[in-house]
Amino acid sequence: MPDMERWPTGRLLSTAARLVEHAWNERLVSIGLTHAGVIALGVLETQGPMTQARLAQLVRVQAQTMGKTLARLETHGHVSRVRNDLDKRSHMVTITAQGTEALHEAQNIERTLLDGGELLSEALRSQLRKVISELGSPRWQVAVDVPGLPIPPESMILPEPAEATETASESR
Repeated sequence: MPDMERWPTGRLLSTAARLVEHAWNERLVSIGLTHAGVIALGVLETQGPMTQARLAQLVRVQAQTMGKTLARLETHGHVSRVRNDLDKRSHMVTITAQGTEALHEAQNIERTLLDGGELLSEALRSQLRKVISELGSPRWQVAVDVPGLPIPPESMILPEPAEATETASESR
């Protein structure tokens, strides 16, 4: 094992985050989810149906990236996508009953990821929220209606290339 006593805090934090995500993803695979899928389902459960673009904005990823996540979720029956009545070029995404069940199972997996509940320590959670707030503040200026989930200003959201948008629309 490397000499972690000499590692800077940022390296400890990023390594721990990667290891937690890997361990979580290994357990999520049994219910057909990934970390990204859990985040998307969580937003859909609390916010209700929305367009892929809006969901991507709330989760702070590109719409094209969200499309890949939604395709996987749809394959497993966790979400449904239907043509948006207001804008025929887009689809409304809705969490299904199966998706809600999988989300709750994933949340239980997250709560029990480490023996002894070290990830539930309020001191650790408080410190992590502080790091996220301080480092995320310049990047995520605009607060949204999802508690604790800011989105970047429009200038930081990269538009999809026209070809990708057309191809994605055609394939749905």
